[in-house]
Amino acid sequence: MAVMIGIDPHKGSHTAVAVGAAEEPLGTLRVRACPDQAGTLVAWARAWPERTWAVEGARGLGGLLAQQLVAAGERVLDVQPKLAARVRLLHTGNTSKNDPNDARSVAVAALRSMARQEVVIADGHARVLKMWANRHRDLSRARNQAVCRLLAVLCDLIPGGVPEEITAGQAARLLGQISPSGPVAQARCELAAELLADIRHLDARRREARTKLAAAVKASGTSLTEVFGVGPVIAATVIGDVVTVARFPTRDHFAACNGTAPAGVSSGERKIYRLSLRGNRRLNHAIHMAAITQIRHKHSDGRAYYERKIAQGKTHKEALRRLKRRISDAIYARLRADARIAGPGGQPGNHSVSRAAGSHPERQLFGQATPGPQTTLRATAAPTPAMPPEPPADNTRQAT
Repeated sequence: MAVMIGIDPHKGSHTAVAVGAAEEPLGTLRVRACPDQAGTLVAWARAWPERTWAVEGARGLGGLLAQQLVAAGERVLDVQPKLAARVRLLHTGNTSKNDPNDARSVAVAALRSMARQEVVIADGHARVLKMWANRHRDLSRARNQAVCRLLAVLCDLIPGGVPEEITAGQAARLLGQISPSGPVAQARCELAAELLADIRHLDARRREARTKLAAAVKASGTSLTEVFGVGPVIAATVIGDVVTVARFPTRDHFAACNGTAPAGVSSGERKIYRLSLRGNRRLNHAIHMAAITQIRHKHSDGRAYYERKIAQGKTHKEALRRLKRRISDAIYARLRADARIAGPGGQPGNHSVSRAAGSHPERQLFGQATPGPQTTLRATAAPTPAMPPEPPADNTRQAT
C-alpha cells in the first residue's frame, strides 16, 4: 500500500504522521532532533515499503532531515508551508494547531498535489554556490550599514556633508583635515575612524568571499556568465536558488518563479496583466541588476532593446520590465543548455575551463562582460547583468 509520511520539522524535534491513499492516519512518531533522527524514522517506516516522505520546508528548517532521508535512499518531497496551512484550515475535522495535525496536513497536501511537488535531491555544487552567494550578500549588507553610519557621522563633522560616493582613502583624508574643537567632535572623529576601519575590514572580507565565489562558479562549469552582465555573484545566486532547471518545464514557468512574468488580474471580458510581486525576490533582484547593467552600457544589445521600447512610447519601468523578461529567458536557455551537457541540475561541480567565467568571446552572448565597479563608500548592490528572443507582444494593460 502506498503511504505518504508527512513531517513537521522543528529545531528540537520532528513529528511524522503516515497517511494512506484515502488520507486516513496510519501512524504517528515524534523523534528528538539528533544525529540518528533519520535512522529512527526509516526504521519506524519499514512497515510501509511503498512510502514517500513529505517534509515541510525542505529548503529551510527541514533541510538537514530531508538530506539525511535522501542519503538513506528515501524519496522525499518538499511541501511549502502555505499548502499544509490551507489543508489544515479547510479540514472539517480536528483543526487544532499542533504538531501531529501539522504533519498530517503536510502529508495530505503532498498527496493531493504530488505531481506538482518538488522532489528533494542530494546537495550538490549548487549548495556551495548558494552558501558563498549568501556570504557575499551578508558582507555587502554589513558594509552598507557601516557606510551609512560613517556618512551620518561625517555630516555632523563637515558642513554640508560629503558626496554620496567617496573612497575609503578620501574619507581618511577628510578625517585627517578635521580639527576637533571639543569632546563631542573628538568622539565623533574617533567613531568615524572606527567605522572607516570596519569598512576596510569588510571590503577585504568581501573581496575574499568574491574570490571564493568566482572560483566556485568557474568550477561549476556554468555558461551563465556568457550572458552579458551576469558575473559570478549573479550566476551563483541564480544557480543556488534554482538548483535544478528541471523544476521549470518552460521559460514561462521560470519567469513566473522569478517574478518577471506579469500577474493576471483579469475579470470578465477585461484582460489585464500587472506587475508581479510574487516569486523569488533574490532571483528577481539578480535579473534586475543585470538589466540595469545592460542599460548603462551603450554597446550592449540590452541597451538597444531598451531604447527601442522607449521609442515605441513605453515608460522607463515598462521597458525595464520587458528587458528583465528577456534576460530571464536568456538565463533559462543557458540553464537548459548546461543541463543537457551535465545532466539533471546542469551544475557538474568541476568542468573544463572553457565553460567557466570569462569564456571565449565567440561564445559570449550579447557582447563582452563588463568590468566590476570600483570600491566606493556608498551602498552597494549585488554586482553584475543579458537576453534571448523577445517574447510575443500583447495588447494587455500593465501597471507602470
